[in-house]
Amino acid sequence: AVTTVWAQKLGEAMLRRYYKSWFSSKQKAFTKYMGSYEKNAESRETAFGRMAKHATVLRVLAHTSPSALKLGSKKAQVCEIQINGGDMSAKIAYAQSLLEKKVTVDQVFKESERCDVIGVSKGHGVEGVTHRWGVSRLPRKSHRGLRKVACIGAWHPSRVSYSVARAGQNGFHHRTELNKKIYKIGVEASKAENGNATTAIDITGKDITPLGGFPHYGVVNNQYVMLKGSCPGPVKRVITLRRPLAPQTSRAAQEQIDLKFIDTSSKLGHGHFQTQTERAKFMGLRKKDIQKQA
Repeated sequence: AVTTVWAQKLGEAMLRRYYKSWFSSKQKAFTKYMGSYEKNAESRETAFGRMAKHATVLRVLAHTSPSALKLGSKKAQVCEIQINGGDMSAKIAYAQSLLEKKVTVDQVFKESERCDVIGVSKGHGVEGVTHRWGVSRLPRKSHRGLRKVACIGAWHPSRVSYSVARAGQNGFHHRTELNKKIYKIGVEASKAENGNATTAIDITGKDITPLGGFPHYGVVNNQYVMLKGSCPGPVKRVITLRRPLAPQTSRAAQEQIDLKFIDTSSKLGHGHFQTQTERAKFMGLRKKDIQKQA
Protein backbone atom coordinates (compact mmCIF):
# COMPACT_ATOMS: atom_id res chain seq x y z
CA ALA A 1 0.00 0.00 0.00
CA VAL A 2 1.19 3.52 -0.75
CA THR A 3 -0.41 5.12 2.31
CA THR A 4 -3.62 5.36 4.37
CA VAL A 5 -5.54 8.49 5.35
CA TRP A 6 -8.14 8.35 8.12
CA ALA A 7 -11.19 10.52 8.75
CA GLN A 8 -11.20 12.97 11.63
CA LYS A 9 -13.97 11.31 13.61
CA LEU A 10 -14.41 7.55 13.84
CA GLY A 11 -17.60 6.19 15.36
CA GLU A 12 -17.60 4.19 18.57
CA ALA A 13 -18.70 1.07 16.69
CA MET A 14 -15.55 1.30 14.55
CA LEU A 15 -13.28 1.92 17.56
CA ARG A 16 -14.70 -1.11 19.35
CA ARG A 17 -13.24 -3.26 16.53
CA TYR A 18 -9.75 -2.53 17.93
CA TYR A 19 -10.52 -3.98 21.36
CA LYS A 20 -11.40 -7.41 22.67
CA SER A 21 -13.17 -5.81 25.65
CA TRP A 22 -14.25 -2.19 25.16
CA PHE A 23 -15.52 -1.85 28.75
CA SER A 24 -12.26 -2.89 30.45
CA SER A 25 -10.00 -0.96 28.04
CA LYS A 26 -8.79 2.64 28.25
CA GLN A 27 -10.55 3.42 24.94
CA LYS A 28 -7.58 5.38 23.60
CA ALA A 29 -7.68 4.29 19.94
CA PHE A 30 -7.21 7.23 17.53
CA THR A 31 -7.49 9.85 20.31
CA LYS A 32 -4.10 11.42 19.49
CA TYR A 33 -4.89 11.36 15.77
CA MET A 34 -8.24 13.09 16.30
CA GLY A 35 -6.67 15.68 18.61
CA SER A 36 -3.97 16.69 16.12
CA TYR A 37 -6.12 16.44 12.98
CA GLU A 38 -5.98 20.15 12.14
CA LYS A 39 -2.21 20.34 12.71
CA ASN A 40 -1.57 17.45 10.31
CA ALA A 41 -3.47 18.95 7.36
CA GLU A 42 -0.24 19.44 5.40
CA SER A 43 0.87 15.83 5.86
CA ARG A 44 -2.55 14.60 4.69
CA GLU A 45 -2.30 16.66 1.52
CA THR A 46 1.16 15.19 0.96
CA ALA A 47 -0.30 11.70 1.37
CA PHE A 48 -3.06 12.45 -1.15
CA GLY A 49 -0.41 13.68 -3.58
CA ARG A 50 1.56 10.44 -3.17
CA MET A 51 -1.62 8.48 -3.86
CA ALA A 52 -2.34 10.43 -7.04
CA LYS A 53 1.23 9.93 -8.26
CA HIS A 54 2.01 6.32 -7.32
CA ALA A 55 -1.22 4.43 -6.52
CA THR A 56 -3.07 2.40 -9.14
CA VAL A 57 -6.00 1.18 -6.99
CA LEU A 58 -7.94 3.14 -4.38
CA ARG A 59 -10.05 1.54 -1.66
CA VAL A 60 -12.10 3.11 1.13
CA LEU A 61 -12.58 1.54 4.56
CA ALA A 62 -16.27 1.29 5.40
CA HIS A 63 -17.97 -0.07 8.49
CA THR A 64 -21.50 -1.10 9.39
CA SER A 65 -23.82 0.57 11.91
CA PRO A 66 -24.76 -2.15 14.41
CA SER A 67 -26.68 0.38 16.53
CA ALA A 68 -29.36 0.49 13.80
CA LEU A 69 -30.33 -3.12 14.60
CA LYS A 70 -30.74 -5.28 17.67
CA LEU A 71 -27.92 -7.69 16.87
CA GLY A 72 -26.50 -8.08 20.36
CA SER A 73 -23.13 -6.82 19.11
CA LYS A 74 -21.92 -3.22 19.26
CA LYS A 75 -18.75 -3.91 17.28
CA ALA A 76 -18.84 -2.84 13.62
CA GLN A 77 -17.98 -5.05 10.65
CA VAL A 78 -15.23 -3.43 8.54
CA CYS A 79 -14.45 -3.99 4.86
CA GLU A 80 -12.50 -2.41 2.03
CA ILE A 81 -14.47 -1.17 -0.98
CA GLN A 82 -12.67 -0.39 -4.22
CA ILE A 83 -13.50 2.82 -6.11
CA ASN A 84 -13.55 2.58 -9.91
CA GLY A 85 -14.05 5.07 -12.74
CA GLY A 86 -12.03 8.14 -13.72
CA ASP A 87 -8.40 8.90 -13.04
CA MET A 88 -6.76 8.65 -9.61
CA SER A 89 -7.33 12.33 -8.77
CA ALA A 90 -11.07 11.94 -9.42
CA LYS A 91 -11.16 8.78 -7.28
CA ILE A 92 -9.40 10.55 -4.41
CA ALA A 93 -11.79 13.51 -4.61
CA TYR A 94 -14.78 11.16 -4.57
CA ALA A 95 -13.36 9.20 -1.60
CA GLN A 96 -12.80 12.45 0.32
CA SER A 97 -16.43 13.41 -0.24
CA LEU A 98 -17.54 10.14 1.38
CA LEU A 99 -15.50 10.49 4.60
CA GLU A 100 -17.64 10.35 7.77
CA LYS A 101 -20.81 10.03 5.69
CA LYS A 102 -23.49 7.36 5.62
CA VAL A 103 -23.73 5.42 2.35
CA THR A 104 -27.22 4.01 1.80
CA VAL A 105 -28.06 1.00 -0.33
CA ASP A 106 -29.95 3.04 -2.93
CA GLN A 107 -26.76 4.97 -3.68
CA VAL A 108 -25.09 1.77 -4.88
CA PHE A 109 -27.88 -0.42 -6.29
CA LYS A 110 -31.07 0.24 -8.22
CA GLU A 111 -34.29 -1.73 -8.57
CA SER A 112 -34.45 -4.32 -11.38
CA GLU A 113 -30.65 -4.63 -11.38
CA ARG A 114 -28.71 -7.70 -10.32
CA CYS A 115 -26.18 -8.16 -7.53
CA ASP A 116 -23.96 -10.85 -6.03
CA VAL A 117 -24.48 -12.01 -2.44
CA ILE A 118 -21.47 -13.05 -0.35
CA GLY A 119 -21.87 -14.66 3.05
CA VAL A 120 -21.09 -17.55 5.37
CA SER A 121 -23.51 -20.47 5.26
CA LYS A 122 -25.35 -21.88 8.26
CA GLY A 123 -23.04 -24.08 10.36
CA HIS A 124 -23.87 -27.68 11.29
CA GLY A 125 -20.65 -28.67 13.05
CA VAL A 126 -18.86 -31.96 12.40
CA GLU A 127 -21.11 -34.38 10.50
CA GLY A 128 -20.79 -37.91 9.18
CA VAL A 129 -20.69 -38.90 5.52
CA THR A 130 -24.41 -39.72 5.26
CA HIS A 131 -25.56 -36.23 6.21
CA ARG A 132 -22.55 -34.36 4.83
CA TRP A 133 -22.40 -35.97 1.37
CA GLY A 134 -25.68 -37.89 1.09
CA VAL A 135 -24.16 -41.33 0.59
CA SER A 136 -26.39 -44.37 0.95
CA ARG A 137 -26.53 -46.28 4.22
CA LEU A 138 -25.06 -49.77 4.35
CA PRO A 139 -27.23 -52.87 5.01
CA ARG A 140 -28.89 -53.21 8.39
CA LYS A 141 -26.50 -55.80 9.88
CA SER A 142 -23.27 -54.15 8.74
CA HIS A 143 -20.35 -54.55 11.15
CA ARG A 144 -19.35 -51.46 13.18
CA GLY A 145 -22.08 -49.19 11.91
CA LEU A 146 -23.92 -48.52 8.67
CA ARG A 147 -23.75 -44.71 8.17
CA LYS A 148 -20.34 -45.10 6.54
CA VAL A 149 -18.51 -45.43 3.22
CA ALA A 150 -17.74 -49.14 2.83
CA CYS A 151 -14.59 -48.90 0.70
CA ILE A 152 -12.54 -45.71 0.68
CA GLY A 153 -10.29 -46.76 -2.19
CA ALA A 154 -8.03 -49.41 -3.72
CA TRP A 155 -4.77 -50.68 -2.22
CA HIS A 156 -2.83 -48.65 -4.76
CA PRO A 157 -2.48 -45.72 -5.08
CA SER A 158 -1.87 -46.01 -1.33
CA ARG A 159 -3.75 -42.86 -0.34
CA VAL A 160 -7.34 -41.73 -0.02
CA SER A 161 -8.56 -39.71 -2.99
CA TYR A 162 -10.07 -36.25 -2.47
CA SER A 163 -13.25 -37.44 -4.21
CA VAL A 164 -14.09 -40.00 -1.49
CA ALA A 165 -16.77 -38.83 0.95
CA ARG A 166 -15.36 -38.35 4.47
CA ALA A 167 -16.73 -37.03 7.75
CA GLY A 168 -15.87 -33.48 8.81
CA GLN A 169 -17.05 -29.90 9.02
CA ASN A 170 -20.46 -29.29 7.44
CA GLY A 171 -21.62 -25.75 6.85
CA PHE A 172 -20.13 -22.43 8.04
CA HIS A 173 -18.46 -22.06 4.64
CA HIS A 174 -17.81 -18.87 2.67
CA ARG A 175 -20.17 -18.78 -0.28
CA THR A 176 -20.88 -16.39 -3.17
CA GLU A 177 -24.21 -16.53 -4.99
CA LEU A 178 -24.30 -14.77 -8.34
CA ASN A 179 -26.82 -12.60 -10.18
CA LYS A 180 -29.64 -12.06 -7.68
CA LYS A 181 -32.42 -9.89 -9.08
CA ILE A 182 -33.26 -6.82 -6.96
CA TYR A 183 -37.04 -6.68 -6.73
CA LYS A 184 -37.41 -3.68 -4.45
CA ILE A 185 -35.40 -1.21 -2.37
CA GLY A 186 -37.66 0.07 0.39
CA VAL A 187 -37.39 3.30 2.36
CA GLU A 188 -37.41 3.54 6.14
CA ALA A 189 -40.77 2.80 7.72
CA SER A 190 -40.86 6.19 9.45
CA LYS A 191 -40.33 8.07 6.16
CA ALA A 192 -42.96 6.21 4.12
CA GLU A 193 -46.21 8.16 3.81
CA ASN A 194 -48.37 5.15 2.86
CA GLY A 195 -46.24 2.23 4.06
CA ASN A 196 -42.98 0.99 2.54
CA ALA A 197 -44.47 -2.20 1.04
CA THR A 198 -47.63 -0.81 -0.57
CA THR A 199 -48.27 -1.77 -4.19
CA ALA A 200 -50.89 -0.73 -6.71
CA ILE A 201 -53.25 -3.55 -5.73
CA ASP A 202 -53.29 -2.68 -1.99
CA ILE A 203 -56.28 -0.74 -0.73
CA THR A 204 -54.59 0.29 2.52
CA GLY A 205 -50.94 1.09 3.12
CA LYS A 206 -48.72 -1.46 4.86
CA ASP A 207 -45.09 -1.88 5.91
CA ILE A 208 -42.80 -4.73 4.92
CA THR A 209 -42.85 -6.31 8.38
CA PRO A 210 -45.40 -9.18 8.41
CA LEU A 211 -47.87 -9.63 11.24
CA GLY A 212 -45.95 -10.90 14.25
CA GLY A 213 -42.60 -9.86 12.75
CA PHE A 214 -40.09 -11.86 10.74
CA PRO A 215 -39.20 -15.17 12.48
CA HIS A 216 -36.00 -14.87 14.57
CA TYR A 217 -35.61 -11.24 13.47
CA GLY A 218 -38.48 -8.97 14.43
CA VAL A 219 -39.52 -5.64 12.96
CA VAL A 220 -37.84 -3.94 9.97
CA ASN A 221 -37.55 -0.20 10.63
CA ASN A 222 -34.67 0.74 8.30
CA GLN A 223 -34.16 0.52 4.56
CA TYR A 224 -34.52 -2.97 3.11
CA VAL A 225 -33.58 -4.80 -0.10
CA MET A 226 -35.84 -7.47 -1.55
CA LEU A 227 -33.93 -10.05 -3.63
CA LYS A 228 -35.14 -12.98 -5.70
CA GLY A 229 -34.02 -16.24 -4.09
CA SER A 230 -32.24 -16.98 -0.84
CA CYS A 231 -29.13 -15.66 0.90
CA PRO A 232 -26.46 -17.79 2.60
CA GLY A 233 -26.37 -18.02 6.37
CA PRO A 234 -28.82 -17.74 9.27
CA VAL A 235 -30.92 -14.72 10.20
CA LYS A 236 -28.94 -11.63 11.39
CA ARG A 237 -25.60 -12.86 10.00
CA VAL A 238 -23.83 -10.16 7.99
CA ILE A 239 -23.85 -10.49 4.19
CA THR A 240 -22.05 -8.49 1.51
CA LEU A 241 -23.77 -7.24 -1.64
CA ARG A 242 -21.61 -6.36 -4.63
CA ARG A 243 -22.11 -5.36 -8.23
CA PRO A 244 -22.12 -8.36 -10.61
CA LEU A 245 -18.74 -9.13 -12.17
CA ALA A 246 -20.10 -10.17 -15.56
CA PRO A 247 -22.08 -7.76 -17.77
CA GLN A 248 -25.81 -8.45 -17.48
CA THR A 249 -27.01 -8.49 -21.09
CA SER A 250 -29.67 -11.20 -21.10
CA ARG A 251 -33.36 -10.38 -21.43
CA ALA A 252 -34.03 -11.72 -17.93
CA ALA A 253 -31.34 -9.45 -16.48
CA GLN A 254 -32.71 -6.37 -18.23
CA GLU A 255 -36.33 -7.04 -17.28
CA GLN A 256 -37.97 -4.19 -15.36
CA ILE A 257 -39.70 -5.41 -12.22
CA ASP A 258 -43.20 -4.13 -11.36
CA LEU A 259 -44.38 -5.76 -8.13
CA LYS A 260 -48.12 -6.37 -8.01
CA PHE A 261 -48.39 -7.68 -4.46
CA ILE A 262 -46.19 -8.23 -1.37
CA ASP A 263 -47.49 -10.77 1.15
CA THR A 264 -47.29 -9.41 4.71
CA SER A 265 -49.38 -12.08 6.43
CA SER A 266 -47.94 -13.82 9.49
CA LYS A 267 -44.95 -16.11 8.84
CA LEU A 268 -45.42 -17.88 12.19
CA GLY A 269 -48.53 -19.83 11.21
CA HIS A 270 -51.34 -19.89 8.67
CA GLY A 271 -51.43 -16.16 8.00
CA HIS A 272 -54.80 -14.87 6.81
CA PHE A 273 -54.52 -11.10 7.24
CA GLN A 274 -52.27 -8.52 5.60
CA THR A 275 -52.53 -5.77 8.23
CA GLN A 276 -53.57 -5.37 11.88
CA THR A 277 -56.52 -3.22 10.74
CA GLU A 278 -57.77 -6.01 8.48
CA ARG A 279 -57.39 -8.53 11.30
CA ALA A 280 -59.24 -6.35 13.82
CA LYS A 281 -62.06 -5.73 11.37
CA PHE A 282 -62.60 -9.47 10.86
CA MET A 283 -61.97 -10.74 14.41
CA GLY A 284 -63.76 -7.95 16.24
CA LEU A 285 -62.82 -6.64 19.67
CA ARG A 286 -60.45 -8.79 21.67
CA LYS A 287 -60.59 -9.25 25.43
CA LYS A 288 -57.77 -6.80 26.09
CA ASP A 289 -59.42 -4.23 23.78
CA ILE A 290 -62.66 -4.49 25.79
CA GLN A 291 -60.67 -4.08 29.03
CA LYS A 292 -59.00 -0.93 27.64
CA GLN A 293 -62.37 0.57 26.75
CA ALA A 294 -63.70 -0.25 30.20
